[in-house]
Amino acid sequence: MEKTCEKEDITILAIESSCDETAAAVVRNGREVLSNMISSQIDLHTIYGGVVPEIASRKHIERINQVIGEALQAAGMTLREMDAVAVTYGPGLVGPLLVGVSAAKAISFASGIPLIGVHHIEGHISANYIENKELEPPFVCLVVSGGHSHLVRVTDYGEYEILGRTRDDAAGEAFDKVARAIGLGYPGGPKIDKVSKEGNPDAIQFPRAKVADAVYDFSFSGLKSAVLNYLNSCEMKGIEICQADVAASFQKAVVDVLVEHSMQAVQECGINKFAIAGGVASNTALRSALEKECAQRGISFFHPSPIMCTDNAAMIGAAAYYEYRKGVRHGYDLNAVPNLKLGD
Repeated sequence: MEKTCEKEDITILAIESSCDETAAAVVRNGREVLSNMISSQIDLHTIYGGVVPEIASRKHIERINQVIGEALQAAGMTLREMDAVAVTYGPGLVGPLLVGVSAAKAISFASGIPLIGVHHIEGHISANYIENKELEPPFVCLVVSGGHSHLVRVTDYGEYEILGRTRDDAAGEAFDKVARAIGLGYPGGPKIDKVSKEGNPDAIQFPRAKVADAVYDFSFSGLKSAVLNYLNSCEMKGIEICQADVAASFQKAVVDVLVEHSMQAVQECGINKFAIAGGVASNTALRSALEKECAQRGISFFHPSPIMCTDNAAMIGAAAYYEYRKGVRHGYDLNAVPNLKLGD
């Protein structure tokens, strides 16, 4: 029998497996994290220069039951004390998603607790609620990760308006490709962030692309190509490449575009609250630039800690809480949707 949402405290077991982290968490009332376990596969995929879906899927299968057990144990609770089980069902890699969805459906069926499917991007946005207890909609959020670059107006809990999105490469994807090209390897974001501190961000003038018919949309493919062309030109001319300068100049080009679009969106929406989310949101140059711009404009700036920017299950539990309160429940026909759009 489903439990009603009249309870004062709602505790949710959450599962995340959309890419290469097997994660489970126990979250109370959407903002209190009782446990947050993450089993990362970064070392496993580094030798391939990126995530291999088949390998990721097998590793999720090996780890998921153990990670769920660890999350419950760390929270000092049992399945009987959970009010729902939540899981990321898209977007992401279909194989890894299926592992998490299957585990959540099995738990729901065996225990009788409700099942709630959560959108991965909604999870990233909701990570801000965990560490910023005072944050409430409406606000504008920039979601930047390996697979996503979105500018979103959060009108209410679980209600979103997409202001802009990437037309090609996501910001994190561009970081990974450029990092590989200049010999830093995978994962590119943290490595470029670190090396850039030693370089001159104004050494090379890389382009800042704008999409003529959509002012808030992003395009990083041209920037990536400009970096590759610069590297090839230097090689042909026998010019020595300064890795730190290339990294810093590329990073500044990305940050400039993200900041400009974000501030324009906040101003035109007339909202004085702005948040960031996703893996690239932990980039120190991006955080610093946004913090400075928000302070100059009198905008309240919110951001999760770096661990909450990466894929984790606590953010899924936070998002699921508000879905639960609205009465959202999913059946056992819930399936992985790798290209799930925000708002679907």
